[in-house]
Amino acid sequence: MADPQSTAVVSTAMVGLLSGFLLGVYSVRGYLISPSLAEERRANLADPLESEESDVDEGDTVLDHAPNWANGEEADRRQGLRAEAGAGASAKDSKKKKAAKAVAAEPKGNEECKLVLVVRTDLGMTKGKIAAQCGHATLACYKTLSRAAQKDAQSAEARLLRRWERTGQAKIALQIKGEDELLELMAQARSLGVTAEVIQDAGRTQIDAGSRTVLGVGPAPKSEVDKITGHLKLL
Repeated sequence: MADPQSTAVVSTAMVGLLSGFLLGVYSVRGYLISPSLAEERRANLADPLESEESDVDEGDTVLDHAPNWANGEEADRRQGLRAEAGAGASAKDSKKKKAAKAVAAEPKGNEECKLVLVVRTDLGMTKGKIAAQCGHATLACYKTLSRAAQKDAQSAEARLLRRWERTGQAKIALQIKGEDELLELMAQARSLGVTAEVIQDAGRTQIDAGSRTVLGVGPAPKSEVDKITGHLKLL
């Protein structure tokens, strides 16, 4: 006949093991966290829908530099990693552009948002180099919107970011053939309240230092972005 004390110990251990297993399952499934955290978790785990237009061919070019994301916008500009529209612009013109940029364009109804990456084809960059520069431009635009969103979670910039993140984070690569047109597009975007950032290369591999390589436009409502880049061809 089994010892009652041993039986009780075994039973307690089994109950504890089963309880721990069930607790772990419930935790993994998100049943034991607040509804707001559960929603955020589901959004993070959701597989974003990718557009065929967003595919970028792989290359073997090493990522040679990136903006210093620990620094502010002015520090990035001093290091030559962001460009202003028009090198000879006056201080008054610069203030006007910053003021225009501060009024973010907002989507209408259920309109989707997208980020367009305008790539210069006259520089002769390889596929890997283009991919690296597009990555820099994406982060630069995201950082610009994030800075405003952190100050006010209900701002237009914060709403733009949330919608872009929840609707697949669409990214489309287009082509352009010269620097002048690239800067004109940046000025046009900012005048419409659309985020626009140009990336300058460090010149360590394929192209001259300071070359303006890619313009990021957005994330912003499709209708607003198309006003700026709708005439350009896919890369």
